[in-house]
Amino acid sequence: MEQVRFYRTGGPEVLQVEEAPVPEPGPGEVLIQHEAIGLNFIDTYHRSGLYPVPLPAVPGLEGAGVIKKVGEGVENLQPGDRVAYGAGPLGAYAQWRTMPASRVARLPDAIDCETAAAMMLKGLTAWYLLRETFRIRPGDVLLFLPAAGGVGLIAGQWAKALGAVTIGACSSGKVEKAKAHGYDHVIAYDREDLAERVAEITDGRGVDVVYDGVGAATFESALSCLKRRGLMVSFGNASGPVTGVNLGLLAEKGSLYVTRPVLMDYVAEDADLARASAELFEMVASGRVRISIDQRYPLSEAAQAHADLEARRTTGQTILLP
Repeated sequence: MEQVRFYRTGGPEVLQVEEAPVPEPGPGEVLIQHEAIGLNFIDTYHRSGLYPVPLPAVPGLEGAGVIKKVGEGVENLQPGDRVAYGAGPLGAYAQWRTMPASRVARLPDAIDCETAAAMMLKGLTAWYLLRETFRIRPGDVLLFLPAAGGVGLIAGQWAKALGAVTIGACSSGKVEKAKAHGYDHVIAYDREDLAERVAEITDGRGVDVVYDGVGAATFESALSCLKRRGLMVSFGNASGPVTGVNLGLLAEKGSLYVTRPVLMDYVAEDADLARASAELFEMVASGRVRISIDQRYPLSEAAQAHADLEARRTTGQTILLP
């Protein structure tokens, strides 16, 4: 089978396409033939070394396909089942892979494998942000950035379905994309002052919560968008990690709260992952959240896909096709 592996950390050029034997499922595992693989920003963090992983490594936390074999002790899944996963472990950039049976979810008929591969990790991220880290209720006002990224497009629709007032921020070329995916207001942060525009939209009140996946470039300006005692959820590092935070700034801006969550802590238990997957499937199958796949690359072009993602040449969801 074909897989992508990296032996050292660095830029997209460290990704190598190579041949490998098809693995056999062990006890409690299933063997999946991928139909599609998800591309996510966290894949670039693993590749670059920002999030260290044992080397050599096959990247990728998300995929969907058909079970071909089951290992000893697997009773709830069988060959022929269509399944998807979005919380790892690493190893998705391959035509075939084994997975713990407890970490995959059987797909409903309404969701195809390409859609599933595009939505699992990003959708589970939207789930924990909106349903767990700060539980959105009707009337809450939120700011999400980047609004036109894969997580942002799902979160905008999901938050709107929950009754929130949704403000998104993205580059000027992606404003219309964000508006079409649940955002009541969209700020072009490359040509508008983020805090000033949020103040105008909220009549000076500020937002209840900021979900910031951009990181270093927007952290301080996003803090200025919060209401008194509001919550900053810094969940990504697209522009680089946030460092050197001055806690006095939180007091100065209104006794603010800050958290740096990661998906894996919210779905560490199998029961939590199953609950999150079920909620995500229900939102997508009902049509309240639409998944737009804007880019498709052959698995052999994973390096180019990484380069395009990091250069912000992509929007929405991107998948790799084995």
